[in-house]
Amino acid sequence: MSLTLLLQAKKARTHHHALLPHWLIHLGVLGVFAVSLVDSYVIPLPLPGSTDLLLLFLAAHRGNPFLLAGAAIAGSIIGGYLTWATGKKGGDAALHRYVSERRLKTISRWIEKHSILAVFIPAMLPPPVPLMPFILTAGALGVTRNRFLVVFSAARTLRYSLIAWLGVTYGRMVVGLWTRYVAGWSTPVIWVLVILTIGGGLYGYWKFRRQQKTATPPQTGRLVGAE
Repeated sequence: MSLTLLLQAKKARTHHHALLPHWLIHLGVLGVFAVSLVDSYVIPLPLPGSTDLLLLFLAAHRGNPFLLAGAAIAGSIIGGYLTWATGKKGGDAALHRYVSERRLKTISRWIEKHSILAVFIPAMLPPPVPLMPFILTAGALGVTRNRFLVVFSAARTLRYSLIAWLGVTYGRMVVGLWTRYVAGWSTPVIWVLVILTIGGGLYGYWKFRRQQKTATPPQTGRLVGAE
């Protein structure tokens, strides 16, 4: 009886690993940290919610939810801070470079009236709610560093803690549904996403460097909040 259980457990582990490439599962904490950092930066990943998906799957595969959530929170805070700093340093020039005119007017008005909510809500909500334009505009319009870090950190802590809990509690159900309906396509789909992510990151970096060379002198925005 015990031998049968061991064989079943081994088969289940092998099957779960077949859903994701071995290297993706073994990325663990470091992978979550890197993805969450890039996901909050001015050069976002081509797949919205990449950090959420990776955190959910790794937590479902018996990863340490506390370490995984902590890595996602830390990486996101660093990426978010770099984006805020880009907006603060670049001012109006950075806004017109990275944010569409259609979004810029609405986001600017919201930040000027509700600076805390304008940072907290986008940092909490999942895609398709955009994050980068709000963080960048917050920096350009003078939302102070301390206020930004407190509000943004609180929102990301709540969000990724919730996702890690969902991964532990309902992750096996998600993996089961994935196995039942798309297991045969899991490896091709994941490799396509990986290629898109790497290609999108390289293109974004090239575009960022090109725009840096042709950037106009920065203009500072109005100060929102106090240090």
